[in-house]
Amino acid sequence: MVPPEELFGIMQTWIGVCVLSALGFGLAAFIFYTRVLKLIMLGTYVNRFNHPLERLLGAIPMTLGQSKVLQRVSLKKDRAGLAHLIIFWGFISFLLSYVIFIYADTIWNPIASSILKNTPTQPLSSILLTETGVKIFSVYIDLLSGVFLAILIWAAMRRWIMKPKRLSFDLTLRWESALILILIGLLMIATILSEAFYVSSGGQGPTTVALIGPSIGKLFNSIGIDHEFSKTLHSVFWWTHFGIILGFGIYIPLSKHMHLIGSPLSFIFRSLEPMGTLDTPKDLENSERFGADKIQDFTWKELLDGYACAVCGRCTDACPANITGKILSPMHVVENLKEHLTARGPGIIKGKDEQETYPLTGSLIKEEALWDCLTCGACEEECPVGVEHIDTIVDMRRNLVMEKAELPEPAMGALMNMEQRGHPWRGTTYTRTDWAEGMEIKTMAEYPETKILFWVGCTSALEQRSQNIARSMASILKRAEVDFAILGNEEECSGDPARRIGNEYLYQTMAKKNIATFEKYKIKKVITICPHCFNTIKNEYPHLGGDYEVQHYSEFISELIDEGKIKPLITIDTTIAYHDSCYLGRHNKIYEPPRRIAKSIPGVKLLEMEKCRERGFCCGAGGGHMWMEESRGTRVNHERTQQFLDTEADTVGVSCPFCLQMLSEGIEAKGVQNQKQAKDILEILNESLGE
Repeated sequence: MVPPEELFGIMQTWIGVCVLSALGFGLAAFIFYTRVLKLIMLGTYVNRFNHPLERLLGAIPMTLGQSKVLQRVSLKKDRAGLAHLIIFWGFISFLLSYVIFIYADTIWNPIASSILKNTPTQPLSSILLTETGVKIFSVYIDLLSGVFLAILIWAAMRRWIMKPKRLSFDLTLRWESALILILIGLLMIATILSEAFYVSSGGQGPTTVALIGPSIGKLFNSIGIDHEFSKTLHSVFWWTHFGIILGFGIYIPLSKHMHLIGSPLSFIFRSLEPMGTLDTPKDLENSERFGADKIQDFTWKELLDGYACAVCGRCTDACPANITGKILSPMHVVENLKEHLTARGPGIIKGKDEQETYPLTGSLIKEEALWDCLTCGACEEECPVGVEHIDTIVDMRRNLVMEKAELPEPAMGALMNMEQRGHPWRGTTYTRTDWAEGMEIKTMAEYPETKILFWVGCTSALEQRSQNIARSMASILKRAEVDFAILGNEEECSGDPARRIGNEYLYQTMAKKNIATFEKYKIKKVITICPHCFNTIKNEYPHLGGDYEVQHYSEFISELIDEGKIKPLITIDTTIAYHDSCYLGRHNKIYEPPRRIAKSIPGVKLLEMEKCRERGFCCGAGGGHMWMEESRGTRVNHERTQQFLDTEADTVGVSCPFCLQMLSEGIEAKGVQNQKQAKDILEILNESLGE
C-alpha cells in the first residue's frame, strides 16, 4: 500500500502518521492501563513468573502456531478453527505490512532526507525485502484481503444464520461480534480500494503487480475515472484504512477482542504443573478469608483469564455437566467474573467497595453452577486461549464451604465422615485390611524396609465391588515378585474429595498426616489404584513437603509386562471399550499404559469410544460428585454409559474405582447388566494370569 503525499493538504503524511499514531496508541495504552491492568492488579498474588524461558518457549506454539485452536481439526471438520488460524495469521501479516509499508516507507524518506541530506532513491520496504520481495508480499496481502472477505461472509452466516449452540450467548456480545466483523471487512475493502485507486491514478511501483486491487484499478480506468479523482479517492481510502487500524487499537481494550492481548499473556503465565493440580493456599490458620467471593480474593491470573477469554463457547460445548442439562457454563463463570470486575473494580480502586450490595456468588454466578462442576478438565482442554476454569470454580467452592458453610447435604456428610473416620464412605462396615484377608500381605509396620508402598485408597479398601481391584493388584504384584507393603489401618484418605468439594483446611490436615506417615517409614515410591489419589499424592503433596515417586498401576503394571515379569496367558474372549479416567488421562496425560495392558491380554479386542483420550467424557464422579446428587438433567454416568453402548462392545474397561462404580450403575440403569459389564483392566489382567 503506497501512502499519499499529504493528509488532505493539512500536513505531510509522515507527520500525520506520527501524530495520529501517538494519539491513538497513547489513548489505547491509557485505556489498557486503567480499564484492564489496574483491575487485574486487584487480585491476590500468585507466582507465575518462575521459569521464564520455559513459559515463553511453551507459549510460542499456542500463540503463533495456534495449536490449541487447531487441536480438533484432525478429529473433526473444524472449519471455525481453520478460519481462525487464517484470520490470526492474516492479522500478523497485515501487522507486518503496516510496519513495512505505512511506518517504514512513510517515515523513512523524510528522516533519511534530513539525516543524509538527500532524498533516498528507494523506499525502505524495497531495501528490507528487495523489490522482488515487495512484489511477492504485495500479491500475498492483496489475495489475503480477498480471502478475509470470503471468511468474514462465511463467519457472519455461521453466527447469525446457522447459529451454533455454543455461540448463542448474550445479545451484547453478538452485536460486538458484528461490529468487529464489519470493521475487519471495511479494513479489507479499504486495503483493496486504496491500491485500486492508486493504480487508477497512474501510480507505479512494485506493489502494483498485485491481482485484486490493481485489476479493479484498471477497471476504473476503463470506465473513464479521472486520474486526479482517483488520486483523491486513494488518499481517502488510505487514511480510512489507517484510521480503522488506530480505531482497533483503541477499541480492543474495551471489547472481547482484548483476548488478542490477553490470550498470549494467559499462555505465558499458565500453570506449569499438570492440569489436575490445584494451587495450594498457604498459612490457612492465619487467613482472614477462605476461598474467593470478592474480586480481591481471586488471583490476578484468575482475573486475567476473563480478558483472555474469546467467548467462543468451546469450553461450555465440551462440559459434561452442560451437555447433560445442568446450568454450568464454564465460559459464563469466567465472563461473569470479568463483568463483576469491570463493574465493581473501579469503585474498589477509588475506595468504594460495593460488593456486599452487588455480590458475585448467587447473583452473576449461581451456586448451583459451581456445584455442577466435575473438575474433569474438559473445559481447559478445549479452551483455545489458556483459561484455567477449575481453579476459579474450586476457589469459589472454598468460600461457600469454609466461609459460609453452604454446600449440598450429601457433600457435607462425606466431609464429616472424612473428619471423623478418615474416609468419605458412609455406612461401610469394612476395615482397611478386610479386602486382603487370606492374601498374606504385609503392612509397613511389619515390613518397613520395603521399597514400594501400595496405596490402596478408600474406595478399593472399603467399597465391596471395588475391593476386587485391590485384590487383583496385590495378586499381580505378588506374581511378579514385587517387594511391597501397605499401610493398612494407618492409611487415611488422600484428601482429594475434601479438596475438590472445597474444604481446603480438611484436605491439608489429612495430607499432612499422610505425609508424616510416609516420612515415618521413609517411603520413596508409591503405587496407586485410584487416579484421584495418584494425582493428589504426585502433584499436590509436594506443595506441602511430600515429594515422592508416584505411579498409577497402569504405568507400573505395563512396565512389568514389558520386562516379562508377568505374562497374560489365558484367553479372555471379550471386546473392551476403554474409558479414560479424567484424572489419569486428561489431567496427567496417561493414555497408552492401560491400553497396552488390555492389548497384552489374549483374546481381548480393544475399541475406542467416540469421546476418548483428550476428549474423554467424565464418568460423573469427579469434583466430589461420587458423594453428591446431580442438580438436574440427565445423569452424567448414564450419558457416558450410552456412549459405551453405542460401541457395541461387551465390556467397558476402566482404570479407576470411581469410574467402575459409576459405569456399573449406568449399565444397571440401562437394563443391560446381563449383556454388558464394567471391569477394571486389573481384574481382566488378573483373570488372564490364572491361579
